[in-house]
Amino acid sequence: MFWRREGGPLDIKDNSLMAWLLRFVAALLVAAVVVMMFRLGAPKASAEEGASKGDSLPYALDAGWKGEKVCELLFENDDTRVGRCTFPPGVGHERHYHPPHYGYILKGGTMRITDADGTRDAETPDGASWWSPGVEWHEAINVGDTTAVYLIFEPKSAAAVTVMPE
Repeated sequence: MFWRREGGPLDIKDNSLMAWLLRFVAALLVAAVVVMMFRLGAPKASAEEGASKGDSLPYALDAGWKGEKVCELLFENDDTRVGRCTFPPGVGHERHYHPPHYGYILKGGTMRITDADGTRDAETPDGASWWSPGVEWHEAINVGDTTAVYLIFEPKSAAAVTVMPE
């Protein structure tokens, strides 16, 4: 290795203070590289962190409506997260993002959804379901006259491959 060259400026075969200092600095550099590798491979945001940092959007289960929560975490383990979101008439879901997820509609309604494609009204029937590879951002409001209730199932392994908002 480069620091074991005898007689060179980085020769640290001895037990001098400089040799130990160089060993310590080398160990710190290796540790910093390992930490950076893990951080780069991790999801940028998660439910545990609240996922609301700086200008980034809140994570779906953390987003609310006019300061009130609309989603409740029902179950979470190392592999899966499940939440229930309830929208009475006139109640919505502020702008937020989703990692990949599966959704199931317990009680349908009429939701006005705004995203990068524009605004549209969507009839959501009881018992319908969907898979989404993730949503960069959207917001919604219940414009119908019934309370809509959704279950959101998120496989945590899918969250790591999703591009989250900057």
